[in-house]
Parts: sequence; C-alpha cells; structure tokens
Amino acid sequence: MLAGNANANANASPIAPEAVVTFDRLDGFDVLQSLGDVRGEAVVARNFFRATFRTIGSLIGISAAECLTDAERGRAVALAALLHNAKSLGANGIVKLRFDAGEQSDGSTRVTAYGAAVLLDPAPGFAATVRR
Repeated sequence: MLAGNANANANASPIAPEAVVTFDRLDGFDVLQSLGDVRGEAVVARNFFRATFRTIGSLIGISAAECLTDAERGRAVALAALLHNAKSLGANGIVKLRFDAGEQSDGSTRVTAYGAAVLLDPAPGFAATVRR
C-alpha cells in the first residue's frame, strides 16, 4: 500500500499492539509517513467506596487485578481513545507514546496518552508483523 492511501487504511484492522512503542522508531519497519500527533484522554471520577475497598483488599490479600487504580483504568481508556484517533488518520503504528496522569481539584483522575501516528512498512529483510 502506498503512503498516500492512508484513508483507505482507516477502515482496516486495528493497530497491532507490537506497533505501539515509546521509542522514536520501530525496529524492522520504515516510517513511510508521519500522520501527526494524536492523543487520547480519560477522566475517572473519584469513587470513595472503590478506594476504600482497594485499601481493605490490599490488607486482606485480594488480587491486585481486581483492584485496579483509577489511574490504571484511565490509562486503558486513554490508550484506546488514542488508538481510535490514530486509526481514523490511517495509521498502522504509534511511536513516541507517552502518558500523563494527574488528580484534578474535584478528586477525579485525568490520564492523557500522547503519541505520533505513523504509517509503517516492513524494512527489507524483516517479516511483516504489523498490518498495513
């Protein structure tokens, strides 16, 4: 597929997890086109009962998977929003992924995911694992 055909790629399969990296580039792939910066954001409202349950749960040994923090829940939602936004631009990869999290004055947690949406192509000599 040519880099100029990014809009046709917007309806293709989702961005593969191995094509989302914090680095400036993805080993084994050439960046055909940078499609711009994308972000996803999530705000998780403060829940007093959930926070209390997490504290009690950690004292009595409840699995950590059942006691996700608000920031962890927000991170998953923000990442999903970022991937959706990147896919709408025709990207099949994200580079320079970063997260920012903070507590708001009302006690809610805001998580923002940032990255650069790119169109990737396997470099010569590498097997194609990222869907184009």
